[in-house]
Amino acid sequence: MQPTRLGNQRLFYLILAITTVIKVWLASAIPLIGDEAYFYQWGKYVDWGGFYDHPPMVGWWLWGLQQLSSSLLVLRLPAIALWIAIVFGMMDMLRRLQPGSEEKVWLLGSLFLLLPFTWSLNLITTDIPLIFFLFFSGYAFLRGEQSDSLRWHAISGVLLGLALLSKYFAGLLAIAYAVYFLFRGPRGWLRLVVIAACALPFMLLNIAWNSSHCWNNILFNLFNRNQGSHFSLTHLAIYIVMMIYLVTPWTGWRLVRTQALRQPWQLASLFIVPFALFFLLSFYKSIGLHWVLAFLPFVFIAAGTVLTTDELRTHSRWNIVLGIPHLVALILLAYLPSSAFEGMKLHTDIVMHRDAKALISAVQTQSPPDSVMMTSSYSSAALLAFHADQYVPVFGEGSFHARFDDNITNFSDLNGKTIVIVGTRRINETNLMPYFTSVSTRDVVVDGAHFWVAQGQGFKFEPYRENILKKIAATYYRMPSFLPLYGCRFTEQYGFERQNR
Repeated sequence: MQPTRLGNQRLFYLILAITTVIKVWLASAIPLIGDEAYFYQWGKYVDWGGFYDHPPMVGWWLWGLQQLSSSLLVLRLPAIALWIAIVFGMMDMLRRLQPGSEEKVWLLGSLFLLLPFTWSLNLITTDIPLIFFLFFSGYAFLRGEQSDSLRWHAISGVLLGLALLSKYFAGLLAIAYAVYFLFRGPRGWLRLVVIAACALPFMLLNIAWNSSHCWNNILFNLFNRNQGSHFSLTHLAIYIVMMIYLVTPWTGWRLVRTQALRQPWQLASLFIVPFALFFLLSFYKSIGLHWVLAFLPFVFIAAGTVLTTDELRTHSRWNIVLGIPHLVALILLAYLPSSAFEGMKLHTDIVMHRDAKALISAVQTQSPPDSVMMTSSYSSAALLAFHADQYVPVFGEGSFHARFDDNITNFSDLNGKTIVIVGTRRINETNLMPYFTSVSTRDVVVDGAHFWVAQGQGFKFEPYRENILKKIAATYYRMPSFLPLYGCRFTEQYGFERQNR
């Protein structure tokens, strides 16, 4: 017997309930990861227009959530709710594209909720607000094209602007709009202007912040993070395999067979243009899985327009099978004892994520009460800061990623202090000697994992400025000479001249 519409509706709500329970469990059971801890610091030290790596949106969200609680469940609430909100938007759009297709609407919702990435990824990162605002900008764009209403295009522009305040990948959707409208004559150009005008104030806010903050976002996203990029067919192969996995072989193959990518173009352009740009970029750079997630809902709306109800049911069952190994892996990650990973490279990282409080206690017990705890990496520093409930600076050059600490810590204030540096690898005393009057090292064992601690007494700021900070300025703060600069805390506080490219 074929399921009735009520049966499909009940099935959807059952799947929604089950996947929501799984999402809440995962959000509570999986320890905070380094990226989340880093973004948590953005909320703790919230800024008005941006942070070193990205625009400010996730920092604003996390500031608001921290006013409620700093528990993992509260901090991850936006990630838990993200795909639930989006799936209802997808279902509503399918109703509008294919009136009278209520059977398929509920089945599309079930299909999408059963994709592994929609229930397994519950981390609060910059991608959460990006995906949210990008999808609903695209939704408003489609509503505007259906109703021929500039009001919806204006809403699309506002949401696009908010997406641009989340992450610069939002620009790919702006390019998709341009590709679509530029071939539709004056009426299309007018709509593009409306979208751009409504997004512009948000872009100007971020530009204003950058102009008074060393152009950090621009330097990171256009220059620093792309150094060393080179042609590689391996990156291309990984991108293709990743896209097959995300769309799933069965749904992807049916999309190709039914030529769904050709129509309707107003929908197809929202994912074909970004994916084509990612394809070109993949010849030179590894494309992260999280980069493409924002555009996948439009793929599955297109799938809903061409798949039959039987195909949607079948694909949903196959998605369940695909999800089982993911669920098993997450259960093992959450509940296997740390000792099960002994002998593996990731053992120390797992212990740091699970038992950071024990590590902090062990380090502080053997350190002077007025010492300053640091690490040499942003991830470790952010994790320890979250669990210690105190800011943890980064000692040394660090990397091109996540240099938030450059605008927080002034090393000249630490002159003469005792600094305790915690690491997951053995620390070479010789490398630290120029910056302290004396250095000693020790190891700390937590749950079978070895950590190394260097205790430097009498921090010497001047050699640190000359050997470390000056190199950081020359490497990460070289700005294009044509950009006007109205402030750069890092170079100013250490007395460095503007570094031009």
